[in-house]
Amino acid sequence: MPRTTPHNKNKVYFVGSGIASLAGAAFLIRDGLIPGDNIHIFEELEITGGSLDGAGSADEGYVIRGGRMMEEHYVCTYDLFASIPSLTDSAKSVKDEIVEFSRKYVSSSRCRLVRDGKKVDVSSFELSENDRLDLFALLIHSEDSIGDKSIEDWFSPSFFEHNFWLMWATMFAFQPWHSAVELKRYLLRFIQLFPDFSKMGGVWRTPYNQYDSMIRPLTVWLQEQGVHFSLNTEVTGLDFDLGGGWRSVQGIRYTCDGEPNTIAVGMDDRVFVTLGCMTEGSSLGSMTSPAILNSEKSGGSWDLWEDIANGRPGFGHPAVFAENIEQTKWQSFTVTLSDPAFFTFIEEFTGNEAGTGGLFTLVDSNWFMSIVLAHQPHFINQPENIFVFWGYGLFPDRLGNFVNKAMSECTGEEILIELFQHLKLGDKTQPIIDAAICIPCMMPFITSQFMPRIKGDRPDVVPLGAKNFAFIGQFCEIPDDVVFTVEYSVRSAQMAAYKLFDIKRDIPPVFKGQHDVGVLFNALKTMHR
Repeated sequence: MPRTTPHNKNKVYFVGSGIASLAGAAFLIRDGLIPGDNIHIFEELEITGGSLDGAGSADEGYVIRGGRMMEEHYVCTYDLFASIPSLTDSAKSVKDEIVEFSRKYVSSSRCRLVRDGKKVDVSSFELSENDRLDLFALLIHSEDSIGDKSIEDWFSPSFFEHNFWLMWATMFAFQPWHSAVELKRYLLRFIQLFPDFSKMGGVWRTPYNQYDSMIRPLTVWLQEQGVHFSLNTEVTGLDFDLGGGWRSVQGIRYTCDGEPNTIAVGMDDRVFVTLGCMTEGSSLGSMTSPAILNSEKSGGSWDLWEDIANGRPGFGHPAVFAENIEQTKWQSFTVTLSDPAFFTFIEEFTGNEAGTGGLFTLVDSNWFMSIVLAHQPHFINQPENIFVFWGYGLFPDRLGNFVNKAMSECTGEEILIELFQHLKLGDKTQPIIDAAICIPCMMPFITSQFMPRIKGDRPDVVPLGAKNFAFIGQFCEIPDDVVFTVEYSVRSAQMAAYKLFDIKRDIPPVFKGQHDVGVLFNALKTMHR
C-alpha cells in the first residue's frame, strides 16, 4: 500500500548534489517521511557528489581533487550514515564501515614533517610564551571583537615558523591571511586532538576515497527511494516574493542541456540551496601539461549566490569569499603507480604502513608540499597491482626548489621530479616516474570558505522570515562548527530539513571538548611541550 505521510504532497527541490543536498534528502526521507518521489535534485555537472569526488582508472590515472579530514565527533555525519547501507556489505551501514576501518587502521604518524630529506622532531610545538598568550587571547575573545582580522594580524611573524603552525596549516589547509575567527573555531573544535596532534592521532578515515565510501552509497540509497536527479542542469536564479512578513521562493530558473526553463514553487513546497562551491572552476592537467587556473567565476554556484543576494539583505555576501582567487587557490595532484617501489620507499622512510601515517609535509619545499599514502586500494575499481597517492602544495605560484618553474606551470612529470628530489630518491627517480601517471589539479576557490568575514557575510541556514527555503553547505552560518568539513555540510542539511518541516527530533550538538576539564588539561600540557 502507498505510504501516507503528513507531507506526501510537498515537492522538495535541492540545488546542487553535494553532500549537503544528498544528506538533506536522506534526512527528509528518514525523519520527515517525505516520499523520495517528491524530491528533486538539480546538478550542473554530470555526476553527483560536489567536492567529494573520486574518479579514473588504472590506465588513465585516478583523480581526487581533495579529501576532508574526519574524526570521532562528526555526530551529524554518523547519524546520517548509520542509516545508509555500505556498497560492499549491505549488512553493514556506512557508519559501521568507517568505525571498523578507523579502529583497524589507527592513525599514528611517525613522520609528520620532513626537512632536507630527513624526519623533523615534532615532539615539541615550539611555541613561545608570547605565542601561547596569543592563542589564549584568541580563544577568549568573542567572534564579534575579532571581526575580519586575519591570522597574521593576530600572531607575530615567528609563530608561522614553528612546528605547531607547520603541522596545523598543512593538516587543515590554513594560510596566514585566512580568518582568525575560523582558526579560533578550529582550535576549539579539535582541542581534543592536541595530545596526539603531531602523530595525527584521532583522525578517522573511510575505507576508500570519500566518493566511493560516502557519496556512492548515499546516492544509490536515494535512487532506491525514488529521488529524482537532474544532471547537466544548472539553476541560474530563484524568483522570490519578499512582500509582507514572510519571504518565499516562487520559482526556480534553470537550463538543462542549454534549454532554459522555470519551475513554479508553491508555498507548501521547499527549496534547499547550496551556496558557493570550493571546487568550482577546477581544472586538470596531465603528465605532459599543467593544470590551468580559471581566474574568473564560470557561472554555476557563485553566480547563483550573487543573483540570490543582490539587493536582498540577509542572504550573505559572496564577494567576500569569491573575489580573492590569489588567496583562495592551491594545487593538488593524484599519482597512479603501476610499481610498488615508491610505496615501499615511503613506508620504510616514514616507518608507517600506507594508511596509518597520514599526511607528511616537506617544510623546506617552496611549494609547501605535502603527500599522503592512503590504505590500498583507494578506489573500489583499483587493481591489486596499482597504487594511488595524493599530494598538494599551498604555494603553487612559487618557483620550485629543483624545477625552475612555479608549481602552477608544471606538468605532472615535473611535479614528481620536484617531489622526488626533496625525498632524495636518487637513481630510483626515473623508474618510478616511468611507472607513474600524475594528474595536477588547480582549484581557484578551494579555501574560499576560510577568508576573513564578519557577521552577515554568511547567511543563516533558514534566514529570518524564510517560509519555504533554506541555505546549506559550506557558506551558511552555523555557530561553533567549522567549515571545510563533511560535518559542516551535513549539519547544515539536518538543520534546514528539520526546521522547514518541523521535524521533532533532536540534532546532535556540536562536540565542545573545551568544556571537559581533562581535555583542557591535556591540551594545555601539550602546548607547553
